[in-house]
Order: sequence, then C-alpha cells, then structure tokens
Amino acid sequence: MYFDARAAKLLPPGEHMVIDGCPGLRLVATQTGKTWTYRYKDAANRMKQVRIGQWPVMPAHVAATDWQALRDQREAGVDPAAQRKAQRQAVKVEAPAVYTVRKLLQDFKDGHLRQSRKPAGFDAAANMFDRILEDKPGFADKPADEVARADAFEVLESRKATPTMAQKLRSLFGSAWDYALDAGKLDGDVTNWWRLVQRGRIKSKGKVIGGKHQGQTRRVLHPDEVSQLLSWIPNMHATGRDLVLMHLWTATRGAEILSMQRDHITQTDEQWWWTVPKSLTKNANVPQAVDLRVPLFGQALAVVQRRMASIGPSGLMWEDAKGKAYSQHDFSTYIYNLQPYSPKVTGRQSISGLVLPVTHWTPHNLRRTASTMLSSLGCVKEYREAILGHVQPGVEGIYNAYSYDAERIEWLKKLSDRMQSLMPK
Repeated sequence: MYFDARAAKLLPPGEHMVIDGCPGLRLVATQTGKTWTYRYKDAANRMKQVRIGQWPVMPAHVAATDWQALRDQREAGVDPAAQRKAQRQAVKVEAPAVYTVRKLLQDFKDGHLRQSRKPAGFDAAANMFDRILEDKPGFADKPADEVARADAFEVLESRKATPTMAQKLRSLFGSAWDYALDAGKLDGDVTNWWRLVQRGRIKSKGKVIGGKHQGQTRRVLHPDEVSQLLSWIPNMHATGRDLVLMHLWTATRGAEILSMQRDHITQTDEQWWWTVPKSLTKNANVPQAVDLRVPLFGQALAVVQRRMASIGPSGLMWEDAKGKAYSQHDFSTYIYNLQPYSPKVTGRQSISGLVLPVTHWTPHNLRRTASTMLSSLGCVKEYREAILGHVQPGVEGIYNAYSYDAERIEWLKKLSDRMQSLMPK
C-alpha cells in the first residue's frame, strides 16, 4: 500500500484518489473535508459505497484495515452497505421523525449559509432553495436519505434553461448534503448525488441579447472604445457618469464603490485615500483579507470631491434624491437600458445622445478593462492583484502582510494618466 499524504492534502473538492494495493478504497474530497470510502459492486452488479471515516483523523493504515474487513465481508457474500442498514434498523427503539429534504435545507441555511454569507448572498441562495421546494412539493417532503440519482438529475434538468442557475443549485445542494453528512443528520453511507450528477455537463451559452446567445466572452474595451465612451458619458445621468469614471480610474468592484461613505475618505501628506473596510468588500469572510486601500487620482478624485461637497446626512456617497442607496443592480440595469439592443431603446434611436455608441459591455467589464490597461502599462501581477483587492492564495496570502501602498500610488497614478489621455480634449 502506498499513500501520498501531500497529494491528499492538495486534492481539490469533487475529486478523489485511489490507493495502490487497495482496490475500491478511495479518498474523496468535498468542500468540507476528505473521506475514506469503500466502493464496490453487490451481488446484483449495482455500484455501492460505504463511508469508512474522515482523513486525516483516520490515518491511511487504519482506513486500509477497515477496508480489508469490509472487503472480506463482501467476498464472504455479505453486502456491507446492506448489513449496516440492517444494524441501524435493529437498534431503533422507535421510528424517529422523518428527516426530509425541506428540513435538511433549513438546517443548512440556519447552520451554515447565514453565518458564511452576506445578507444579500444568503437571501439569493435561500430563494433558490425555496423556489425548488415550491415547484416540487413531492421532492421537498421526501426523506433526504432516499433522494436518488434520478431525483437530483430531475431537479437540475428543470433549471437547464438557465445553466448558471443550475450550476449554482448543484453546488448549493451538494454543500447542503455535505453539511448534513458531517453533522450526522444523514448516515455516512448516503451518497451525495449532487456532486456526481451532471458533472461538467451544465454549461452556460452566455447571456441572451436580441434573442441570441452571445457565448461566454471576457469583454475588454479597447483604448479607442474607452476614448469614445469617455467622449459620450456627458449624455449620461450624473450618477451613471460618475460610476463609469470610478470603475475605470480605480479598477474596484461596483459594490465597493457604491458602499463608499464620507468616513472612508482621508487625506495624508496631500495624497487622498479611499479605504474600503474589509466588511464591505467581497472578501469579508476571508480570514487573511484586509481593508482595501485605494489612492485617488484624476477623475476619481474629482468625483469623490464633488460628491463630498453635496453629501447628505446619511454619509453615503451614492444615493438618490429620496435618500435611497444605489445598488449594483440599479447601475447594471441603467447601462443595459442605454444599449441599442435594450427594449427600452425602441423609439429613441433617432434621438441624439440616448443610445450608447460603445455596446455589449457591463459595469464589471469596466473593471476588467482597467485591470487589462494596468497590465499593458507594465504593472506586474502581484501589484495588480493588490490593486484589484484579490486575496493572495495559499501560504503567500497567510504570511505576506505587506500593504503595497506605494505600489498602489505608483500604478493607479499611471492608470489615471493613461485614462486622462483618452479623454476628449
């Protein structure tokens, strides 16, 4: 028997490794851990598996010993999975309440999702679960340990018209079943079919524009398109114009821009800084993440100073006349409705200034455009990742606590100068 502990540690979720000399013994990786299983065919040639224990709590040599005992049972004509089920039923004093799919999902929402996601992310995931339960009451009230491969396939197939949603559902249901297995709510022999069904076969064809799938693209505006857009944005609403400028000049996320408050703006030695608290970044739940520091130059500084001069009592930099905060969805919808393929453009084509001359882009594409322009200016990946607010992976992210403030100043100043050169004269 040979077991590579290093390879096991690096095993990504959804993958497994077999153990040389131990046919049927597998180490299966999920989002929450790695589990020893014995996979075999019963007398009817049906594939089954038995969960042995968690690695590294159960070391390889102990797993191999338990595997050999299960294999001996099978060769003696005893089905290990069936025997375990019979043993569980024999020790039941009274039938417990049925643990349904509905209860499993509620436990997952209360025990994990609510603590691990921001309110908006939690609501979105919970709503996806709720719609499935409403559409399929028979599935919702089914015992969770009786959910078969066909059940999982049917749920995902019902959402195949929107592949992105189907992908998210597959991941969410897989995590919910992992949570129930780890919590002991489901027996360890229950198969998490959500990790196996439709794997690699749910693929998006991209958004639909004008009734046609656009395919998956990584849209980046070329410099001449940026110049054309900057020449046109005076036609925009003031808020839309300012948000475009902030995306291009800072390369930050839209949600971070829209969370900006007066208290986040400071001035040190003539340098203006916008500091996004970690709690308001995408990395709020990442332990090694820190506040995002953004030095302000050119149009970004002008936008911030202009908005600070007329800020309301709430302290929010982006709110409408009624004091309601703008959302990323509001801005994305606004940009979409300026595109020539938007239904709202009908009847406005002949009116000057109401249709974007640069098309097929979203607010996030502006962030990608700024990032690409940083690369074209010679900004190395390490500095660019810091500017974008990405958390460094692995050991580097844990031990490298450098702030990169000097590099942020250098490269965002260069980005500002490059963007300014594309502004109309």
